[in-house]
Amino acid sequence: MSLPTEDAVREALARVIDPELRRPITDLGMVDSIEIAADGVVTVGVLLTVAGCPLRDTITADARKEVGALDGVSDVRVNMGVMNDEQRAELRTRLRGGAAEPVIPFTKPDNLTRVYAVTSGKGGVGKSSVTANLAAAMASQGLNVGVVDADIYGFSIPRMLGVDQVPTQLDGMIIPPIAHGVKVISIGMFVEEKQPVVWRGPMLHRAVQQFLSDVFWGDVDVLLLDLPPGTGDVTISVAQLLPDAEILVVTTPQTAAAEVAERTGLIASQTHQKVAGVIENMSYLPQPDGSRLEIFGSGGGQAVSESLTTALGYEVPLLAQLPLDIKLREGADVGIPATIAVGDGPATDSPAALQLAGVARRLGHRARGLSGKSLGISPVGAVG
Repeated sequence: MSLPTEDAVREALARVIDPELRRPITDLGMVDSIEIAADGVVTVGVLLTVAGCPLRDTITADARKEVGALDGVSDVRVNMGVMNDEQRAELRTRLRGGAAEPVIPFTKPDNLTRVYAVTSGKGGVGKSSVTANLAAAMASQGLNVGVVDADIYGFSIPRMLGVDQVPTQLDGMIIPPIAHGVKVISIGMFVEEKQPVVWRGPMLHRAVQQFLSDVFWGDVDVLLLDLPPGTGDVTISVAQLLPDAEILVVTTPQTAAAEVAERTGLIASQTHQKVAGVIENMSYLPQPDGSRLEIFGSGGGQAVSESLTTALGYEVPLLAQLPLDIKLREGADVGIPATIAVGDGPATDSPAALQLAGVARRLGHRARGLSGKSLGISPVGAVG
């Protein structure tokens, strides 16, 4: 039996995907050497981005599997090394598409990522639960999804999505952990447990900016930002950094919450953003006889929808009225969103999860295109 060629081995290694960067290790410059012995033993040198890479065993196993499947290979040995400074700099440039300095990829004219900033007027209305469950539902529907936990003071997304991994840092570039198919970044991954974050405006702005520019998001279909309640520093920073982001307003049915939520939506008239819709949470408690117990009143979400439609001059739909559902709370506590069982897969007995899966499908599968975007070009003259 003839021995495999080096090109065949490299082609097999192209099927080995880095679990964090989601690219073939050959594209990332991680394959350092290939040696093919006369007895069919193939030795592959792989360079890791950092010495303590937690996923080295996965890369080793995948490399052995792919190369071992080639005809003429009797054994596969994988030797792990670490990139030097020059190689890491090369990798950073490659990941950034040749850009020398960090940029926010979502503001580029040709970027097709749908960006939604999830906000509320008051705290405690379930904004973070909505964000986490929408992200998980979109991922289960086959989309590439990222979540920025921009609620710097009250971060909760890592727990809700079950993220306990510290992000890998590659010379200033941050590789976000992935949970349930969702890329996640949060200030909670960088501070000690229960340590409060005591920052003022400039620090908050810089944190959000770094989450958007220094994190390697790759080609995500949808980016969700969990904003703090109200219209403070972070909300203003997001409007400046992501002017094309659309706003999702979360409220409860009660009048007091709805009035404040409406003011949050109206910020779009000043920031020139669009409000994608309103989600009413805790709308009612389903009763055994099929009736609804409206613990927090009724009509708040519809009122916000109608008021914003009138004020902004376009339809702001009421996307969902979510019932009180213990499965949402249980899922948030254990890091397994209730919508994971929905997506396009098996049914669930969680009525709130079913509605959120529907909202995720509506928002996540809107056609992506360049219509209305500036392409950064201008005509040089008329064609006569």
